[in-house]
Amino acid sequence: MTFPRASGVLLHPTSLPGPHGCGDLGPAAYHFVDWLVTARQRLWQILPLGGIGPGNSPYMSSSAFAGNLLLIDLAELQQHGWLDDADLQPDAGFSDARVDFGAVVPWRMARLQKAAARFAQHISAADQADFADFCLHHAGWLEDYALFMTLDEQHGERDWSDWPAPLAQRAQQALQEASSAHAERIAFWKFSQWCFYRQWKNLRTHANERGVKIVGDAPIFIAYQSAEVWARQELFELDADGRATVIAGVPPDYFSATGQRWGNPLYRWSAHAAEGYAWWIERVRRIFELVDIVRIDHFRGFAGYWEIPASEPNAIRGRWLPGPGAALFQAIEAALGELPIIAEDLGQITPDVDALRHEFSLPGMRILQFAFNEDGDNTNAYLPHNYDSNTVVYTGTHDNNTTQGWWAEASPAMRQQVLDYLGTGDGHDIHWQLIRAASASVADTAIHPLQDVLGLGSEHRMNLPGQGEGHWEWRFGWHQVQPLHAEQLARFGSLYRRE
Repeated sequence: MTFPRASGVLLHPTSLPGPHGCGDLGPAAYHFVDWLVTARQRLWQILPLGGIGPGNSPYMSSSAFAGNLLLIDLAELQQHGWLDDADLQPDAGFSDARVDFGAVVPWRMARLQKAAARFAQHISAADQADFADFCLHHAGWLEDYALFMTLDEQHGERDWSDWPAPLAQRAQQALQEASSAHAERIAFWKFSQWCFYRQWKNLRTHANERGVKIVGDAPIFIAYQSAEVWARQELFELDADGRATVIAGVPPDYFSATGQRWGNPLYRWSAHAAEGYAWWIERVRRIFELVDIVRIDHFRGFAGYWEIPASEPNAIRGRWLPGPGAALFQAIEAALGELPIIAEDLGQITPDVDALRHEFSLPGMRILQFAFNEDGDNTNAYLPHNYDSNTVVYTGTHDNNTTQGWWAEASPAMRQQVLDYLGTGDGHDIHWQLIRAASASVADTAIHPLQDVLGLGSEHRMNLPGQGEGHWEWRFGWHQVQPLHAEQLARFGSLYRRE
């Protein structure tokens, strides 16, 4: 699918301003949409909407379908009468510049628990009907998710394979007994997901009505400690006890000399094929209920993926194996029709990856920070003169340094190559020069991280691949956003026909 010429901004909702420790779906999110309109941007790209996992990563969620409860706007719950004014008084230790997950998670969860209890005690007929409809519509994943999260708490957050065998292996009687014994807690998880979905639907409607589309993110792999792996063990490479034998990652690359050992279980693709890729079809269907366009992370894994023995400490020792290839996307297209999907084709891209992407006319990604090196190679695929139109160009992604941080670390030779290519001055406004280059390119879509729009340094980067702790924490404040930022984006949008 080819996209209309447009541009947008990359910002995860947790990075939004707000009083309760992390950004959420409250007023700041609506204000950001309105700011995008002022800046004549048509796209808001986000990271995965699921809950955070190890290292606070949104790419290691406990469910492929559930929303991140940290994003729930607590003030909206107060409007329903489920929280008091006192509940909304922020913790004095919260930071406006960083998400302190260690403080934010228990604080927000305690308030969600109180809201759920009040909801159960004073439920209105309208809310009861809406909640029941939500539970029915999402039963295919919600039942397993709510029970999994409850059991995860009950067993001290041990790996599910270490639970009592009847629960780990999903014996029907054990599941029924657990559901009955923990009905109140299961209801809490369902209530919280209902709140997330309600609020997200309203925010997305606000964006769409103003001409802004949401670009979502679907990680190719899911976390081992997740409801879906537990519920559908036959679809993953697990041993008889439910433990992963091989795991996902990538070999040594630009980001890490030892590769990236992600730790996700790998799919048993033969089992997915045997059921006509039904699990994947449902996953894609559900994410398109939340967003308008989907970026599929690590697209190359569908052509071939890096298999790492679970016993290995890093990703150096592994092997490439063939993925499902065209069969998966043919099944998705047959069930759901042609969909607006972006293929994240970064890393070691081989001809079979390109062939798979081209077969379904999926736009690939180009990163301007990858376009320059000291040898001045003008055949580099990331240089704008080598793009084709069916492309999404970024100055950098959530995994890159900010453009100002990248520039500060660049060698003199590489800096000179950049300046020669861009035909600019001394690079003092290099972030705007790269945003201009992206906007002017033939790529149908240009996305700019908000950090680059604001010209922020490396201390504001979102993630550093290969490091498990201390990331995903960045937040901005409205005091950092000046009129010139929207004016410049609007100017580029008009100048390069991206309005």
